[in-house]
Amino acid sequence: MNEKNAPLSLGVEKIGKLLREYAIPAIIAMTAASLYNITDSIFIGHGVGHLALSGLAITFPLMNLGAAFGTLVGIGASTLLSIRMGQKDYETANHILGNVFVLNLIMGIGFSITVLLFLNPILHFFGASLETYPYAHDFMVIILVGNVITHMYFGLNALLRSAGSPQKAMMATIYTVLINLVLNPLFIFVFHWGIRGSAFATIIAQILVLGWQLHLFNDKKFFIHWKKGIYKLKKRIVIDSLSIGIAPFLMNAAACLIVILINRQLLIHGGDMAVGAYGIVNRVAFLFIMIVMGLNQGMQPIAGYNYGAGFYPRVLSVLKKSIFYASIIMVIGTIIVELFPYAVALLFTDERELIDLAIPGLHWIFACYPLIGFQMVSSAFFQSIGKPNKSIILSTTRQVLFLIPILLILPNYWGITGVWASISISDFLSVILAIVLLQMELKNMRKKEFGKPENNMV
Repeated sequence: MNEKNAPLSLGVEKIGKLLREYAIPAIIAMTAASLYNITDSIFIGHGVGHLALSGLAITFPLMNLGAAFGTLVGIGASTLLSIRMGQKDYETANHILGNVFVLNLIMGIGFSITVLLFLNPILHFFGASLETYPYAHDFMVIILVGNVITHMYFGLNALLRSAGSPQKAMMATIYTVLINLVLNPLFIFVFHWGIRGSAFATIIAQILVLGWQLHLFNDKKFFIHWKKGIYKLKKRIVIDSLSIGIAPFLMNAAACLIVILINRQLLIHGGDMAVGAYGIVNRVAFLFIMIVMGLNQGMQPIAGYNYGAGFYPRVLSVLKKSIFYASIIMVIGTIIVELFPYAVALLFTDERELIDLAIPGLHWIFACYPLIGFQMVSSAFFQSIGKPNKSIILSTTRQVLFLIPILLILPNYWGITGVWASISISDFLSVILAIVLLQMELKNMRKKEFGKPENNMV
């Protein structure tokens, strides 16, 4: 692919072909990333023990919070990059690269220092018990020390995808997974480093791949690359990037809060084993969420570029196709989990009590998944066209305004079942809201349709 001309195809190539070209690599990358998390849990569950698996589940809120700050910069800047490319503003596009590097450096280091200073009380607040605290602490210390690497790795990968190199972004994720798959069992089963071995494998893999990403952006033939003058933070780029990235940031931050509440409710009504069961359920559910997120990442540069260029029929086309494919993905996930819950749980542990607790959780969580694909695409769509407010509404209502009240009430009557049911009920309500907001936006967009015939190939 000619890297210089790749972004231009976003405005003229057929939407179906573009979505395949951009979404398939992103889906492969996100699936690989999710499998990466799943294999971590599998190695820890079988190589360290079921309490370590519960300890890992305690770290999920912190992992989500770290990801929140990463997406605040990475996804926001990559969306802004797509819009600026659609406007043919290549000078600003290059400065976005330099600003992402600096912002990730600042946020990555700042987050690590802040959390490390208060790690002990944070983990206890998140629901760590005397038995699970040592595992959660050992894992998070290593992850936090390497957090700036994680931020930089994800930020540059988001820019690679939006800059017309989805295949390279995919390969970066695959390389990380493959390296981790080699190091994880080596560190856990051979070196006997326990849960710390899994954390070391994660950071080392990201360091190696980050070096490759830095090399890619050093290519002068690439239309955005490292050069003098792009690292000074520009107020407009920073504000625009953060305003767009605030939606996924709030979504991940809300996920942090929700996981804390879920863990604490499960600890109250079922103990450490129930928390471990949620660790299993969460990993499986996140696999299919990540696949749809990959689809959304493929949609984002296409929708953003064409919206910036004013090609509204093409924007509508990529939205419809994305919703269709996301729904299929979630239906497939639901069928697999509902038919084979025992086999799915058995992948993570052979502890019978833990499996028995995980199975009803899988049934409940996936009950509404056939509809969630629509909600996720709708939220990403608003973000992609530079309308973060509606994306924020969809993100926060699903994980905060709807879920928290239900989560605080139902478990008092249904126990652990009430925790699982709360999540599914909240998902259903969020889908209803997504339908309303998207219909309003599409009505406004249809009034703006003025794309030229040659730019409306779908």
